[in-house]
Amino acid sequence: MTGAGKIFLYTRFERFWHWTQSILISLLMVTGLEVHGVFGLFGFQNAVNIHNFCAWVWLGLYIFVLFWMATTGEWRQYIPTFKKLFAVVRYYMIGIFKGEDHPVPKTARTKHNPLQRLTYLGIVTVLVPCQLVTGYLYYFYNRWPELGLSWELGPIAVLHTAGAFAMIVFILVHVYMTTTGAKLTSHWKPMLTGWEEVESIEGHEWEERRRKRPVPPATGMENK
Repeated sequence: MTGAGKIFLYTRFERFWHWTQSILISLLMVTGLEVHGVFGLFGFQNAVNIHNFCAWVWLGLYIFVLFWMATTGEWRQYIPTFKKLFAVVRYYMIGIFKGEDHPVPKTARTKHNPLQRLTYLGIVTVLVPCQLVTGYLYYFYNRWPELGLSWELGPIAVLHTAGAFAMIVFILVHVYMTTTGAKLTSHWKPMLTGWEEVESIEGHEWEERRRKRPVPPATGMENK
């Protein structure tokens, strides 16, 4: 039986995207809370400037990520599926505390389990666009008359703030889940190196191809 090993799961761009987005969202949350008067850290005007700058960078990153997904086929990782969904839910509710194996091991073709797929798809297609749209409506509020908009700012502000708190909840849960592996580094280390440790690399034929190991020269002894 094939023993334990490592599989290459996350490309350089995926890791860059993950950590850059993490930094941007963290700064957006901190500066957003400061603008709302929760605390003082950067100063009001500096918080506004940092918030706006990060929002523009996030928009550029989001567009680039969508383009990358479309051209590489990685969008398939987010196609929702209900196969083993309830098994995954049970695992996180019960099995994880009993030391059971995850019902959907990671592979290069299935980096996300069914529950993650639904969550990430919702974030990418609903939560992030909501934050970007409401944020930029907020940003261009003084130009609404020029754009022919006669809405009230209140509902836009509420939606933007609600989305921010939804993002905070996701991040808290996400960070908590990174502490549930066999080792503290089980989940965040692959997002630094790209390599995921697995109990068995059996069945990961794609991994051998990805490593591009040279084929040993024929010796003439194979058929003897």
